[in-house]
Amino acid sequence: MAGKWPYKRVEEIALKIAMGPFGSSIKVETFTDSGIPIISGQHLREAQMTDGEFNFIKEAHADSLKNANVQRGDVIFTHAGNIGQVAFIPDGSAYQRYVISQRQFYLRCNTDLMLPEFITYYFKTPEGQHRLLANANQVGVPSIARPSSYLKTIEVPVPSIEEQQVVVRNIKALDAKIRLNIGINQTIEAMAQAIFKSWFVDFHPVKAKIAAIVEGRDPLRAAMSAISGKPDAELDALPPEQYEHLAATAALFPDEMEESELGEIPKGWKVQRVGNVLELVYGKALKSTNRQEGTVPVYGSGGITGFHNTPLVTHGSIIVGRKGTVGSLYWEDDPFFPIDTTYYVRPLAAPLTFCYYTMQILGLEKMNTDAAVPGLNRENVYRLELVLPDSVTLQQFDIQATTLRKAIRANSGENKSLADLRDILLPKLLTGELSVTDATAEAAV
Repeated sequence: MAGKWPYKRVEEIALKIAMGPFGSSIKVETFTDSGIPIISGQHLREAQMTDGEFNFIKEAHADSLKNANVQRGDVIFTHAGNIGQVAFIPDGSAYQRYVISQRQFYLRCNTDLMLPEFITYYFKTPEGQHRLLANANQVGVPSIARPSSYLKTIEVPVPSIEEQQVVVRNIKALDAKIRLNIGINQTIEAMAQAIFKSWFVDFHPVKAKIAAIVEGRDPLRAAMSAISGKPDAELDALPPEQYEHLAATAALFPDEMEESELGEIPKGWKVQRVGNVLELVYGKALKSTNRQEGTVPVYGSGGITGFHNTPLVTHGSIIVGRKGTVGSLYWEDDPFFPIDTTYYVRPLAAPLTFCYYTMQILGLEKMNTDAAVPGLNRENVYRLELVLPDSVTLQQFDIQATTLRKAIRANSGENKSLADLRDILLPKLLTGELSVTDATAEAAV
C-alpha cells in the first residue's frame, strides 16, 4: 500500500516508548476508590481512549511506577490478550494522568514530527495492523514478542504536520458523527428503560391515580402527568391527537393495588414465573474454522465474535450470556448465530421488548452457578418471579418501546455506513494514496 509519503521507523518519531508494570506491581488489594486511574482494554476499543469505570491506585503507588504513567497525547497499545488494540489519550480526557496495565505499552510522540491521532489511525488500518502484529504469537494467550523494542523498528508514513492535521481532521469528523449517534442511542435506550421501570416496577401511573382519588383530583389526569412528566398546564397545551393518545394510555392502568406474593401490585395484574413468560434456547457450537465468509453476526457471551454466512436464528431476538460473561444481554434486530456459550430468547406470554427490559432487572449476572463448569442455569432463571400486566398494557408498552428501538436501529445503521466509509478512506488517506480533497468529495456523496 505504497503512497506518496516517506516512511520512518517509529523510534525516529518517538520521545519515549515504555512497557506497563510487572504483574506483581499492581494487585487487586492495591486498588482504591480514587487516585490515579488504571487503563484497561475496555478503554481502548476506539481510536480515542474512552473514559469510563476505572480501578484506581494511590498517587504514591503510581509515582513508584514511573515508566507506566501516561498522559494526554500518549498512544496506548495492548501487547497481550486482545492484541492489536491502539488508542490515544485525548486532550479532553477526564484525568491528566493514568497508569497502564501490565498488558500494555505506550508511545509518546515527538509532536514536531508525528501527531498521536495520526499514528493511532495508521495502526488501525490493515497495513498498520499487519505490521503491528507481524511479531505476534497466537499460541495460548496471544502476545506480541518484545513489544517495545519491536515497535521501534516498525516503519510508518510521516507526512508533514500540516498534512497530518488535515487528514486527522477529516477522520475525526466521521468519528464525531459516530460518537454523536452512540450518545443519542444511549439516551433513547435510557428512555425505554425509564418507561419500563415507571410502568412495571414503580407503578407510577397506578399510584398517581390512587393519590389523586384520595385528594379529590382527576385520576386520569394524574396518570397522564405521571406517564408524560408534564404538569396540568402542559397537558392542556398538547395537540388533540397527542392528548387523546396519552389519555388512552393512562386509562389502561388500574386505580387500585392488591396484595401478592411480591407485595402490592396493580389490581388485575399477575405474578408469573419467568419460565411462563419466555424460553431460553441454547445456542450451537460453531468453531472459527467452520465459519464461512458472510454478514451474519456470530454472538458469544461477550458479544459479536465474528461473522458467518448462515444464521441459526432467522429473526431478531435477545442473546443472553450463558458461559463466560454470565448474564450479558444483547438486542439483535436481524438474523444471527448464537454459539453454545449463549442462550437466545423465545417469547411465550409477552412481547420481546418486555422480555428484554425485564431481564435487565433480574440480576442474571449474579446467578453464576457453582457447577463443575460455572454458568447461567436456565432452570434457576425460570423460577424467578415477575409482575405481568394485562395484554393490552403489554401491547401499548411494546408499541412505545418498538418505536424507540427503531430510532436506535436507524442510528446504528447510519453508524455502520459512516464506519464503512471511514474504513475505506482511512488506509488511502494515511498513506497519501488519496488526497484530502478527494476524500472530502467522497464523504459528501
